[in-house]
Amino acid sequence: MQEPFCQNIRKAKNMRFLNELHEGDRINGIYLCKQKQSAVTKNGKPYETVILQDKTGVMDGKIWDPNSLGIDDFDALDYIEVVGDVTSFAGAIQLNIKRARKAQEGEYVPADYLPVSENSTEVMYAQLLAFADSVKNPYFHQLLHKLFVEDVKFVKAFQEHSAAKTVHHGFIGGLLEHTVSVARLCEYLAGAYPVLKRDLLITAALCHDIGKTRELSSFPMNDYTDEGQLLGHIMIGSQMVYDLAREIPDFPDRLRNELVHCILSHHGELEYGSPKKPAMAEAVALNLADNTDARLETLTEIFAADKGKKEWLGYNRLFESNLKRTGDM
Repeated sequence: MQEPFCQNIRKAKNMRFLNELHEGDRINGIYLCKQKQSAVTKNGKPYETVILQDKTGVMDGKIWDPNSLGIDDFDALDYIEVVGDVTSFAGAIQLNIKRARKAQEGEYVPADYLPVSENSTEVMYAQLLAFADSVKNPYFHQLLHKLFVEDVKFVKAFQEHSAAKTVHHGFIGGLLEHTVSVARLCEYLAGAYPVLKRDLLITAALCHDIGKTRELSSFPMNDYTDEGQLLGHIMIGSQMVYDLAREIPDFPDRLRNELVHCILSHHGELEYGSPKKPAMAEAVALNLADNTDARLETLTEIFAADKGKKEWLGYNRLFESNLKRTGDM
């Protein structure tokens, strides 16, 4: 006699993470339903698309018979127990969900479903504060203190946010990790090229992505807010810095404008979302540091996700190249 679905699920003590799955696998476990959307096939048959998530990534899932007795009601951001088969479509694996139900509290550990930086938040925040304290210009120093020390609500959001919805640093602590990495690269550039004004460059590095705390929602959603869709983090962040500078008595207009320009231009090109192209040495350096960290972290995540350890990973649209893993030296 076949056991009830819920009992069968609870016996699956060793849940497999999404990055461990391969085509042909049958899975039985609990995952976070990040998104859920109803649709209709070309033949007029209803089905549902869900995005499942755990701390290792996301996977597209399909419920081809949503009215089946094995499919219970659940919504986006619910933790759901699923039974399904891993298939492949258009070169990407997805899950054909046969059974699903909403899991109850106590049946899962939330930490297993939210991607988190491998680095300590406390250590990274201490590194950020060290960079902020090293800025000698009194106006920039005050601005950084108001933002990263006095504004407790902002600091909490900054520590917990990702740096992107996908692509790179798309995990809790990702924004903090990316910011510290960019500041570290800018520290090197300021030491190597005397043309760069270190205080301006470090301040810009620490502030360049602060708008992402409002462009993206917090986890588990980690999706674009209305403000993010309409304005984007570059405009939001530049306005935040402009407003902060106005709160500081006698903050020089020139310094405020130079700092805001660095933020407005840090994507480098108009087609990449910057309303201004870099016009100062510090803006150029910030763009290079930001792009360097973003691209190398993206490569790091691509190689880490390839559990097959293939030498050639195939064509990647972001890099417009067939990517190759470096061999052992």
